[in-house]
Amino acid sequence: MKISGHTKPYAVLGHPIGHTLSPVMHNAAFQALGMDAIYLAFDVHPDRLMSVLPAMENMGFGGINLTVPLKEVALRGLNKLDESAQMLGAVNTVQFTPDGLVGHNTDGEGFLRAFEEAFGTPVAGKSVFVLGTGGAGRAVALSCAGAGVKTISVADLDAVRANKLVMELETRYFIQDCAAITDATAISAAARNADVVIHATPVGMKQEDVAPLGPDAFKKGQLVFDLIYMYPETVLMKSARHGGAEPANGLGMLLHQGARAFELWTGVNPPVDVMRKALEHAVYGGSA
Repeated sequence: MKISGHTKPYAVLGHPIGHTLSPVMHNAAFQALGMDAIYLAFDVHPDRLMSVLPAMENMGFGGINLTVPLKEVALRGLNKLDESAQMLGAVNTVQFTPDGLVGHNTDGEGFLRAFEEAFGTPVAGKSVFVLGTGGAGRAVALSCAGAGVKTISVADLDAVRANKLVMELETRYFIQDCAAITDATAISAAARNADVVIHATPVGMKQEDVAPLGPDAFKKGQLVFDLIYMYPETVLMKSARHGGAEPANGLGMLLHQGARAFELWTGVNPPVDVMRKALEHAVYGGSA
């Protein structure tokens, strides 16, 4: 991509994996649309983030993505937060507006778009089981609640974290049928009882990992979404398929959260198919 004095810069700040993949899809979109723009990656220490962001705005950057550990720093430091950032308790996208910096979180919408794309149906009205209540699991569970799911069960061996999320789901979204599963022996049964199973733990990021749920945790007609995207078929997806369920991996969520950020920054609908092909080539190479 040719860089001129008029080229509009965008950037991701934070963890190296975001540095690797975010530029791939955004630069592919800029090129496909013929936009004179470029997406770059920078390492910024958390202590300096809130001085760096205004400096980047003054330098003419068009928008910023943030990865761990900067998402919570921006949440505390920005004066203006979109409802999405307030709901999910983290900022992954910063929009520069005439009225100042605005923090957004596109992860929830990215998940909801990816789910509907993968399975041809929205998550609304379904019973959902979420395995893992860390940052990603919490974001997905809250997004499902906001989208109108019927019931939610969340599972985590960290009982404090799981129960805190259930309390948040009950008080914020008035989900009456909501449970925290903290007993390892009850997790498979809880998963099998749901219409939708969402996996939000790091298990499976290594090829030698054993699936966190065996085939007996799944059933025919069930929809299984694994947030891990390193492999076209993750170890959990294989287990789910053996159990009769229909699985999908998390690449679509990565894609659609990025596409939403692109929309916020540019006001333009991005070429999602182009971004998807760029991501698949970067992550899977010739195995996609």
